[in-house]
Amino acid sequence: MRLYITALNPTDAVLEGFLPAAASLGLPVTVLTDRPDEWSVDVPVARCAVRDAAAVVAATAATRPVALLSNSDHLQEATAIAARKLGLPGKDPDAARLCKDKAAARGAIAAAGLDLVRTVTIDPGVTPEVPGGMFPAVVKPREGVASEDAYLVADHAELIARVTEIRGRRPDVALVVEEYLTGELRTFETLGDGTAVASLGGWRTGLGPPPTFTEESLDWSPPGEQASTQLRARLDALGVGFGACHTEYVISDGRVRLIEVNYRLIGDRMDLILAELLGVPLFEYVIRLHLGEPLIALDLPTTVDRYAQVEYVCADRPGRLTAAPGLLDTVHGEVRLGCRPLRAVGRTADHTGTNRDYLAVLHAIGPDQGTVRESLAAFRSDLQWTIVE
Repeated sequence: MRLYITALNPTDAVLEGFLPAAASLGLPVTVLTDRPDEWSVDVPVARCAVRDAAAVVAATAATRPVALLSNSDHLQEATAIAARKLGLPGKDPDAARLCKDKAAARGAIAAAGLDLVRTVTIDPGVTPEVPGGMFPAVVKPREGVASEDAYLVADHAELIARVTEIRGRRPDVALVVEEYLTGELRTFETLGDGTAVASLGGWRTGLGPPPTFTEESLDWSPPGEQASTQLRARLDALGVGFGACHTEYVISDGRVRLIEVNYRLIGDRMDLILAELLGVPLFEYVIRLHLGEPLIALDLPTTVDRYAQVEYVCADRPGRLTAAPGLLDTVHGEVRLGCRPLRAVGRTADHTGTNRDYLAVLHAIGPDQGTVRESLAAFRSDLQWTIVE
């Protein structure tokens, strides 16, 4: 009996979240990946064409799987199909596909009568044709992740320039252009067992300057009852209801408008920070859902009496990182503070305007907003990062 995790490159969620969680549950683990050479020798990996559901099924033949899961945006549909073929609890493959395909997700929400976001798909090699009334607009890959190649464009000329730029890097990628949704960016974090869904809370997200959409900070800010009801209706329309889900949205004139739905845990170490804030073994809970346990069996908090703030240290130019703080954990009064490096000293990288520019993530968890913000500001002021072009 073995837990299988499909993955591409090594991530903190797998290495620091799911592997220790599986060990605490007494489950042996195999990570299925098509990039085994990128993983440490102490991680149990097996080579597998993880984008192919049949290959995933075949890779589990040697040992009877008790659960199969993935935390990768790219692998949700294939993993869901494989789990269904193996008779294991898992996500609806159609829901996984809808969440990945931004145009299809917009269509499903519109068909349910919940919201209409004007969207145009641009296939590879096709000249963009977008109504003038759609601007300002956002152009991005139809199945993109991490705000990569996502840009705000003011008019058709800017759109043509951005499409040309993106195609210079990724000529075979389909793009979407959609109306720009104004409002404060927020997140909604959930767990589900296929029947019931529980809210874990949410974050208010601070973005860097346009035209890109780099997430620079997050503050704990669970949605209210009205927003939660609207969010659940939209997730229902997409068929989302099993395992972890991370939803991004804005509220405009009292109405929830989805930005995108990532059918996995929140990323960039926020999943680990969320587990610490909630005080629960979040990764164990995700595994237990994939083992077939009901949501009611999980000891989820009904309220959270603490506050958290997260800040990303972002590179402001290309170059080599020559100096940076290491891993830090400290306590300031009632506030727990942490720094986790996201780029190794000595590494040279381009400046992308996305979360690929992250150098480190800082977080603070404490009793209230004022105390947390003051402590995090003091903590960050003592830390320095140096990039040489």
